Parts: sequence; C-alpha cells; structure tokens
Amino acid sequence: MNYKTCFHLLLALFIPCFVLCMAMTVRNLNSDQFALLEFKDRIGGPQIVLADNWTASTSVCNWIGVSCGILHKRVIALNLTSMNLRGTIPPHLGNLSFLLSLDLSSNHFYGHLPKELGQLHRLRILQLSYNRLNGEIPSWLGNLQRVRRLQMKNNYFTDTIPETLVSISNLEILNLGLNQLSGQVPSSIFNISSLKIIILSSNSLSGSLPNDMCQHLPKLEVLYLHSNELSGNIPSSMGKCSNLKNLSLSLNQLTGIIPRSIGNLTQLRELYLGFNNLEGQIPEEIGNLHGLELLNIQAIKGVTGQIPNSIFNISSLKTIVLSNNSLLGSLPNDMCQHLPKLEVLYLHSNELSGNIPSSMGKCSNLKNLSLSLNQLTGIIPRSIGNLTQLRELYLGFNNLEGQIPEEIGNLLGLELLNIEAIKGVTGQIPTSVSNISSSKTIDLSSNSLPGSLPNDMCQHLPKLEGLYLQSNELSGNISSSMGKCSNLNNLSLSLNQLTGIIPRSIGNLTQLRELYLGFNNLEGQIPEEIGNLHGLELLNIQAIKGLTGQIPTLI
Repeated sequence: MNYKTCFHLLLALFIPCFVLCMAMTVRNLNSDQFALLEFKDRIGGPQIVLADNWTASTSVCNWIGVSCGILHKRVIALNLTSMNLRGTIPPHLGNLSFLLSLDLSSNHFYGHLPKELGQLHRLRILQLSYNRLNGEIPSWLGNLQRVRRLQMKNNYFTDTIPETLVSISNLEILNLGLNQLSGQVPSSIFNISSLKIIILSSNSLSGSLPNDMCQHLPKLEVLYLHSNELSGNIPSSMGKCSNLKNLSLSLNQLTGIIPRSIGNLTQLRELYLGFNNLEGQIPEEIGNLHGLELLNIQAIKGVTGQIPNSIFNISSLKTIVLSNNSLLGSLPNDMCQHLPKLEVLYLHSNELSGNIPSSMGKCSNLKNLSLSLNQLTGIIPRSIGNLTQLRELYLGFNNLEGQIPEEIGNLLGLELLNIEAIKGVTGQIPTSVSNISSSKTIDLSSNSLPGSLPNDMCQHLPKLEGLYLQSNELSGNISSSMGKCSNLNNLSLSLNQLTGIIPRSIGNLTQLRELYLGFNNLEGQIPEEIGNLHGLELLNIQAIKGLTGQIPTLI
C-alpha cells in the first residue's frame, strides 16, 4: 500500500472520530449550559451580573463563577459565593457530572438539598456555609466519596448527623457548626483518619465523647465542639491528637478532671475548656504546651487549687483567661518575667490572695488586665504604670490598701479604669488620671478617697462616657470644668461630702443619660440649665438639705 493510499485511509477513519468527539463535546457543553441556565432561572435576588453574563450566546466557560476543564471543556467548578443570591438549590446542578468544586456560600439559599447533588461523584469541594438551608443533612452525602471539604456552617439543618459520612474516606474538613443539629456525634466520624478540621460547634449535640476518639485522627489540627450539650469526661486519649493546634470544648456539660494528657498536645495554639462542670486542679502539664497562645479555662467553679506556675513560663502566651473559678493561692512574684507577648490576663472572680506582684509591670504588651473580685492584699504597685499598652484595668473588689499610684497617669492609652469597692484604698485621686485623654470609663466608687476633685478634671478627657466616684469621702466643689466632658453618659458623685453649688455647666453635658448628685453637702438652687439635658433618663439629687429654691420648670 503506497503512502497516498495509507494517508487517505487514515483520514477516512479520523474524520468520523473527530466529528463524533466534537459532537459529544458540544452535547456535553450544551448539557452543562442547560443545567446552569435552569439554575439561573430559579434563583432571585440582585443577580444583574448573572443576567447579563450567563447567556446562551456565549460559551459557558466564559461565564462569571464558572471554570471549565482544559481537555473536555466541561464545567469543573462553580463559585458563586457572596453574590446575594436567593432561592432553592435546583436539582439541575446534579447534571454537572464533571464538577469538582461547588461553592454557593454566603448567599440566601433556603430549603432542602436536592438529592440529585448525590450524583456528583467527582466532587472534591462542597461549600454551602452561611445560607438558610434547612431539613436533615441528607444521608446521600455519603455517596460523594471523593469530597475533601464539606462545609455547611451557619444554616438551619436539623436532626442528627448521618452515619453515612464515614463513607467519605478522604474527608479533610468537616464543618457543620452553627446549625440546629441534635443527637450524639456519630463515633464513626472519629475513624476518618484523613480529617484535619472538625467543626461541630454551636448545635445541640449531646452524649459523651468516645474514649478512643483520638486513636484514628493522626492529622487532626482543629477540633471545635463548643456550645453543645456534651456530657461525660474529656477522654484521656485526647493527648494522642498530636497535631492538634486548636481545641475548643467550652460551653458544654463536661465533667471530671482536665486530663494530664492535654500536656502531650505540644502543637496546641489555642485551648478553650471554660463553661463546663469540670473539677479538680489545672494540671501542671499544661506548662508543656510551649507554643500555646491562648488559654481559656473560665467559669468552672469546680476548678480549684493554685494556678500552676508552669503556665507563667509559656513565653508564647498572648491570652490567659482563668476567671470565675475557685482558684486559690498567690500569684508568683516573677509571673511576668517570661510572658513578653501577653496581651490579655483575666483572673477575676476567684479566691486569689497575696500581693499583686511588682513584676506585673514587665508584661509590657498587656492590653487588658482584670484582677477584680479576689482577696488580694497589699498596695497597687507603681510598676502598673509601665504597662503603657494597657486599654482596660480592673482591680476592684479586693482587700488592697494605700493610695492609687500617680504612675497610672502614664497609661496614656487606657480606656477603662476600675478600682472600686476597696475600703483600704485611700488618699486623693491622682491628678494624673485627668490627663489620660483616651479614658472612656473611670470607676473609683465605694472606696475611702478623700480630698477634692481636680479643677481641670475634664480639660483632657474628651472621650469620657462614664465617671463613677460615688461612695467616697470627696469634699470641695464640683468644678465648672465638668461641663467639658462633652461625651459623658453617666455621672455619679453621690454619697460624698461635696460642697458648693451645682455648676450651671452641667447643662453642657448633652449626652448625659444618668446624673447622681444626692447625699452631699451641696447648696443653692438646682440650675435651670439641667433642662438642656434632653436625653436624661435618670436624675437623682436627693438628701441635700442645702438645696433651696424652686424645681426648675424645664425638668
């Protein structure tokens, strides 16, 4: 057979194949196009982009949100996230047989998931979070055995989590948080060894965690089970999730102790255990978590004993929240020597005693410090003034004594100062307090503070919203400069020994909602200017014998 004859024979075979392939491609493209046009016709909302762009006259591969494969030009990805789309998810999407990724998150889709989506056997990613989908999580999701990311957070799914999810053997991310799921967490989920992220938080899931829950999860990095109704113990096998970086079990009904094996989670960055029914001591082994950045074990009255010193050696810590427990003992003298990154320290509402360590001033990045509602003694250390990043300082309801140090005036970024209900705190209000221009709330009430208010108290406090100085031993006049605190919402000077008149400048405080001046030694008339306070909701000027004259008609 000569070359020319061979060429014509091959050409005769090639052309029909080519035509057939082209016909199949066109047919497949048309089927994808038809499915997406049906989808467009069934959704509402401001979809001007889709209306103008998704047209039969253009290739589906050029449509917004659509990606096609290089070889067969079939639709392989549909990404319509955050497009304000409304409606039910139509069954036609199940005909996109080459689809690898479907992302309809952050829209307003509602109703049940159509069973036809179970035909998308090539699907790797299914993201439907932040919609209004409801009904049961369908068992046919188990048919999508190639899915790696299943994210359906923040919807209205009800009933139980289906056991069939265990069939998705390559699943890496399971996110069903913020739904209305109930029943037990299927133990089979903890057998999917490929899982890296499990988020089932903010549901109504009940039952206990399996004892061997971390035996088959070598890759797990994130476990969020908070805000459910889980009971029973924290399994000691938790320490075998050796790659865990974020663990949140807060806001459940867990009992028993905090297992020492938590100390084996050396990759841990965040640990939330608060708002449970746990008991016993915080294990010393938590000090092994050298990369820990956030520790939250709060609101557990059964947690007692001293705070382990090892915690204060975790140099990576940024947030420590151990408030509302029954913790005893004193704070270590060198507690801030090894916490250069600490920004938040909440130890309030415990039974801590002893002094506030002077080393506290070495937590130089601290923004929020709360030691209120304890039994701390001694003075407020001057080193507090070294915490120049501080935004909030709570020291009230302790057994402290002595003066409020003048160095507090160094905290130029301080927004909230609370040193209330400490009868041992005496001496005048430091004049430096009135120089903290960032102040929004100053609460020095229920102490034994004598002396007069600084004359220029409001000269440098343009942001002040709440000033609480009641129940002290303050004397002297109410300064006319008080009227310069133009953003003040609450002013309480009651139960002191203030004298003189009520200054007319009070009428400049047009943002005022509550005004307490009673139980003082004031005199004269109630100024007519109080009638300028059009937003005033509460006015208390009682038990002041020196007040005379008529009640202003504008009140």
